[in-house]
Amino acid sequence: MKKLLASILVAALAAALTLASVIVLVGASFSIAMMTNSAERAVATTAELLVGVFWLLGTTYIATRLAVFIFDEKPQPRG
Repeated sequence: MKKLLASILVAALAAALTLASVIVLVGASFSIAMMTNSAERAVATTAELLVGVFWLLGTTYIATRLAVFIFDEKPQPRG
C-alpha cells in the first residue's frame, strides 16, 4: 500500500514539475519574442535553450531518482 501511494505521489510530482517547467519556459519564450534588440534576443534565446534543457533534464532526473528510491529492492542480510 505504501509503494502504491508513493508511486502515485511521485508520478504527480514529476508531472507537476514538468508542467511548471514548460509553463515558465513558454512565458520566457513570449518575453524573448517581444524583445526589440536582436543581439539581446539572440543571447536570451541561447540562454533559454540551455537553461530549458538542463531544467527539463533535472526534472527527469529527480523523478527517476525518486522512482528508484521507492522501488529499489534491497537484498535481505543473511544472518
